[in-house]
Amino acid sequence: MSREIVLPQLVRESGIAVWAQISAALRAEIEQSLDEGDWLPAEPELAARFGVNRHTLRRAVDELIADGLVERVHGRGTRVLARGLVYGIDRDTRFTERLAGSGRTAQVTLLDRAEIAAEGGVAKRLRLPEGTRVLRLRTLRGEADLPYCLTLHFLTGAAAEAATSYDGGSLTRHLCDVAGITLDRVASLITTRLPLPQDALALRMPRTQPVLRVKGVNACRECGVIQEYAISQFRGDRIQLSVADPGWTTEDPPPD
Repeated sequence: MSREIVLPQLVRESGIAVWAQISAALRAEIEQSLDEGDWLPAEPELAARFGVNRHTLRRAVDELIADGLVERVHGRGTRVLARGLVYGIDRDTRFTERLAGSGRTAQVTLLDRAEIAAEGGVAKRLRLPEGTRVLRLRTLRGEADLPYCLTLHFLTGAAAEAATSYDGGSLTRHLCDVAGITLDRVASLITTRLPLPQDALALRMPRTQPVLRVKGVNACRECGVIQEYAISQFRGDRIQLSVADPGWTTEDPPPD
């Protein structure tokens, strides 16, 4: 449901573009009065109330979208986004639990599962011979219908066996419940890159907006053997990564 927005008067010929004034007015209203999940009035309504054409109004809203404050939802309108989630990268990197700790409910969807031959970087990071069969999962993580993160999981050993029955939700909890396995992060590499077209589509973001990419190597706490290599792509407008001292060091971090 959209809320009534009290709009300030535009100042023509002020040296500040009209669309920029509209964007600033909407930004102030969002930050002061609107909550995540609230809807802005429809763009034609806002254009009429500001006394501008729809092109000018859309340019103002585009600026808010670029800054990660709102998103357009096809067929519904423009929605205020959740404020950025601080996501810790440390020994116990747990998406579902971290989201719950911030008072939110995580949704983890399994997009596909396949058995593949480990090659190149995947084989190296899992410390397996080239061609070894591993289980690959592709998951989408977020809150309700707001996607935050797209992850490729490459699993081997007991973790792969347990994950053959995984169908969504917390992968950490599934591995623990099915096989008594806890995976601990032993190495992380954080970079940025532009998303591939299919990844941008899944994350519902522009292809021109970089993602935060985290490559993680995870070892079984019980046996010490590396059993997962994960590549996660986070929407930088919805996630802040916090890196804490995990209490360990590694001489073999995963190369880019």
